[in-house]
Amino acid sequence: MSKAKKAAKTVAAADRKATHDAARHRDATPVKAAGLLAEIADQPQLIAISAATIAAGLIGRRRDLVRGGARMLAAHLLATAAKSAIKHRFDRSRPGKALSDGHTRFERGDSDDHQLNSFPSGHTAGVVAVARAAAREIDSAAVPAALGAGAIAAIQPVAGNHYLSDVIVGGAIGWIAEAIVDAMLEHVPHLMEK
Repeated sequence: MSKAKKAAKTVAAADRKATHDAARHRDATPVKAAGLLAEIADQPQLIAISAATIAAGLIGRRRDLVRGGARMLAAHLLATAAKSAIKHRFDRSRPGKALSDGHTRFERGDSDDHQLNSFPSGHTAGVVAVARAAAREIDSAAVPAALGAGAIAAIQPVAGNHYLSDVIVGGAIGWIAEAIVDAMLEHVPHLMEK
């Protein structure tokens, strides 16, 4: 076995162990409550938050909210498309399922079974994209957006929804998606006027 394969197996084993250890607490009331609150990062909720931000900006005549909401929506949609493209190429057991049935699966595949769609974390991809977009445009949004995104990402392994590696890849997808949207918007100067 090559050094690279051996290193990859070691990292994968550490990822499984750390996540499974954390997810053993998934039935605790505080973890369930935090997991429920983290559903704000699901696709319909993030779209609604982005649209509500645009609406609030239009009503309050705040260009920063209009621009921020539009940027949030664009970044979220791009992150979701990227996450979905990857998710449809792999079948990975969610940690909670792996702990329940004693079998971890991570292989090429295109299952529609929610319990086999752990990789990557869509909640993390979406919330990181939206948080970064909001922080770029909306006054005083950077710290609360970063804290919220961090909390949502952190609860995913503990709640048994995603492996740590799913969260890391989801975060990278969100980060990159927002950076692409930012680069594209730089080429549309009149949209960027404050």
